[in-house]
Order: sequence, then structure tokens, then C-alpha cells
Amino acid sequence: MLLAAEIVDTAVEQLQPGSSPDPSCLDGLNRLVASFNKDARLNELGEAVVARVLTDKLVNRLQIDEWCRQHPDIAQQKVECPVFGIGLPRTGSTALGVMLGQDPGRRVLRTWEARKPCPPPRFETGDTDPRIAEMQAELDAMLALEPSLGAMIPISAHATTECLILTSMDFRSKEFGAFGMTSSYDAWLMECDMVPTYRFHKQVLQLLQWRCPPNRWFLRTPQHTAFLPALDAIYPDARFVMTHRDITKVIPSNMTFVLALTKAYTDCADLRRMARHMVDFWEAALRRLVAFREAGNDYRFYDIAFAAFQSDPIDEARKLYAWLGEPLTKTAEQNMLAWWRAQGEERHSPSKIDFSELGLSMDELRHRFAFYTERYVA
Repeated sequence: MLLAAEIVDTAVEQLQPGSSPDPSCLDGLNRLVASFNKDARLNELGEAVVARVLTDKLVNRLQIDEWCRQHPDIAQQKVECPVFGIGLPRTGSTALGVMLGQDPGRRVLRTWEARKPCPPPRFETGDTDPRIAEMQAELDAMLALEPSLGAMIPISAHATTECLILTSMDFRSKEFGAFGMTSSYDAWLMECDMVPTYRFHKQVLQLLQWRCPPNRWFLRTPQHTAFLPALDAIYPDARFVMTHRDITKVIPSNMTFVLALTKAYTDCADLRRMARHMVDFWEAALRRLVAFREAGNDYRFYDIAFAAFQSDPIDEARKLYAWLGEPLTKTAEQNMLAWWRAQGEERHSPSKIDFSELGLSMDELRHRFAFYTERYVA
């Protein structure tokens, strides 16, 4: 059984005994731990891994808070006009993010610095920081345990990663679904105040760019889709790139991905329960997104169809940069094309979970998500 108090004590002892985590993140931690104990059915390995992960998250949070306390000039860093990649998972957003990260003039959230933000990176050691090799070793071990993950998303220490890693340090994040079902926590997450979480998110970006330019951020995670008003409160000049794909392709693909992540940590994976929970969450998230777009924000969105991106990613990048009003340099374009071709040699599609295993029908999915597909996919 997981105990939140033990996680806090262990994290504090690793850093500065007597220090106190932010009460807001402790609320999320307590609810998350209760949900893991109630909903996830973790096995012995799962409990050990989750306890370590949650401890590491809190250690990162305490370190970030301390760096910002000791260096108040970090708070003066400007994060202007960030671009956020959003939409359903398994719609090409990961490949888009990693491809845009090949632009040397654009700042993306790299896996190694997101997982270990402190000490904040320096530009001059951006390719030699020892955390890069350490993170790559961790990722290699994960791929050895579950090789199918490498077929589903680009995985490396340098690759662009998701903002949910940052929000997880405030313990308000969908990242924790990688370890098992957290349905009661997710219900709380959908109703909690995410403004403090995005305020912390911005604080981490300020920390990361403080000694390591550039600061033209492209950030991404499907999770943002559910919380755009809170994100907008902190980033009122943000713009959004939304990737789209047929919902009947998205759900089986995402279930395949989630099962690959979680199966080592639980001996009781209820696929039908997981699928229903997933569909309910993303329907609610997309309804919130549609409401946000239709409340006078549609001009801030750029839409990319999955098929169009797969067919000609460089052309889609050109059109995106034109919409942003930013130059796509020859160097950036060549880097993007080289990365895409290299990935193409390695990419292959893993076998997908069959609908019959999920207790869902294509007709049900099409009906429930018609409000979304009729606007953006059809």
C-alpha cells in the first residue's frame, strides 16, 4: 500500500530536512495516492515503481521551488506567444513535436531536462549534460522491458516530450495513467483548479530558458485539451496547433499504447473498464475544447489532419510556420526532413487492440464524438 506521508518524508530527507512542499501539490499527491490504492490494483513491482516515481516528482518540485527562491531573476524571464500542440492522443502530435524540435531556432521541452530540470540547463552544455546519458539509459531499460513502445512513439533523451511531465510535479497530470487506472483521481482532476498548475508550468519554462535559449517555445500534450481556460489564464497570448484523426483509429491505438505502459505494474488490467474510462475522459475534454474555441478563440487555432501530415510533413510544417508568421529556415527544413526520413526507416505499426476486446462499437464512438468530427475531421 502506498503512503503519501512516506513519499513526502523520503523526498524531504533527500534534500533539506524541515522543508515543506507547496500545499497545493500535496493535495494532488494525497488524492493520487488514494486513487492508486483504490483503483489501480498495482502489483508488487507497480507499488515500488510508483513510490519511487512520486518521490522523484516531489524532489524535482522542491528543487525547482528552491532554485526560484534563491534566484528571483528567474521570475523575470518572459515566455511570450508560446505555441501549444493539443488534441486527442495518437493523432500525430508526438511526431509533429519532435519534428519541430529539429528547428535550432525553436525551443522544445526535451525529455532529459523535463525529467530532471535542476540544475537548470546551460546552453553551452546542452549536448553534453550528464543527465542526457542517464536518461537515455533509463529509456533503454524501459524499451527492453516493453519493446513495442518504440514502434509507437519516438523515444530518446533528446526527443521532444510532453508538458504533462511538468504538471505531474504539481500532481495534477494525466501522466500517472501510465502506471494503472486512477479513475477517482481523474474525476477530481477534471474539476480541480488548474490555474496554479499552469502557473507552476510557466515557472519551469522560465527556469529552463534562464540559461539556455532560445525561448520560442513549442509545447505539447493532449492533456491541455481538457484545461484550456486555465492555460489561457497564464498564457493569454498562446496559440494552438490541433492534430486530428478518425476517432475509431484513435481509441484502439491509444488503448494499445496505455496497455503497453501499464501491463508490467498491474496483474488485473480490465480492458473494457479502461476503454470506457478513456472514452468518457476524451469526450469531456473535447467538449470543453469546442466550447473554448467557439467562445471567440477559434482564430488562435491551426488544424492539421493526420493523413495530410503523414503524407507530406514538410509541407504541413511550411503552412504552419506561415500561419505563425515565422520563417522556416532552410536549415530547419533540412533537419526536419532528415529526421522524418530516418524515422521512416524505423517506423512500423504495432498490432492494435481489437474493438471486440473493448466492448465498444464503431457506431457508438462515431455517435459520441460526432460533435467533434463534424467540425474538424469530416
